[in-house]
Amino acid sequence: MSLFIYCCAFVLDLILGDPPHWPHPIRWIGTAISRTEKVIRRLSRDERWLYTGGAVLWIVIVAMSWGVTWLIVETASTVHLWLGEIITLWLAYTIFAGRCLADCANVVYQAQGLGNIEESRLQLSYIVGRDTRSLDDTQISRAVVETVAENAVDGVIAPMFYLFLGGVPLAMAYKAINTLDSMVGYKNEKYRALGYVSARMDDLANWLPARLSWVLFSLAALLLRYDAKSALTIGWRDRYQHKSPNCAWPEASVAGALGIQLGGPNDYFGQRVEKPWIGDNKRPLERDDIQRTIRLMYLASILALFVYSGVCLMIGIC
Repeated sequence: MSLFIYCCAFVLDLILGDPPHWPHPIRWIGTAISRTEKVIRRLSRDERWLYTGGAVLWIVIVAMSWGVTWLIVETASTVHLWLGEIITLWLAYTIFAGRCLADCANVVYQAQGLGNIEESRLQLSYIVGRDTRSLDDTQISRAVVETVAENAVDGVIAPMFYLFLGGVPLAMAYKAINTLDSMVGYKNEKYRALGYVSARMDDLANWLPARLSWVLFSLAALLLRYDAKSALTIGWRDRYQHKSPNCAWPEASVAGALGIQLGGPNDYFGQRVEKPWIGDNKRPLERDDIQRTIRLMYLASILALFVYSGVCLMIGIC
């Protein structure tokens, strides 16, 4: 039954995405992070205390996310078996972000198609951390491609991995880890100490899923008749061309599949950051590469579903 529910949750995300006015556990986790951060900052005396506080923040939020999810599912199942299954389906659906990621990318893509570069920059600013105010059309497309490739891991491939591994409580704990990194895992002055543990633990949680994405994107490239050989070889060659130990794996695979270059220098919070190039510049990057990357993301996600389901059936954990 669990396997069927997880597959249905994935399909629901493809159909519904993330309606903005629907209740969502990740928003509640974000609220809990903000409130706990304020308490920790009030109690911390110096930077050393902030490092300790950051560890406490991580433990509290991740443990709470796992524990509350487990309690909700168990309580619902005690009331009625079918209520437990419905709650499990809803919670499993909320951990996926593939449709939301594609929708956000398409908003930028459509604004570009209308020739509205200011709107393109504005919409892009909602999904990336870099300064978008002076980006040209090619740079906007590159940023969207990078975002879709990178977030395919923490938006679909990784949460699906933990869902099949340990059910919705473990998957929700993973989403808490990912949300902590998104909110406090920066290396700037404000979060260098408080966010240290969150950033490192997110790297650890995504270590295996990021490497699985290299294989999944390469297989997707093969099925879509893109350059699967380059996806595989460049994905391996440029796997460390990023400050993150994980991000370059999916980005390099997509760059190889499409024959384009990603990465390069960008502005973050008013500072110029020199980043290495990823991939080979076989052709100029273009707006339609956004759609190609979305197709790669969707197919890699579907392949992940088949792979995880197959492994679960073989070892009997679902």
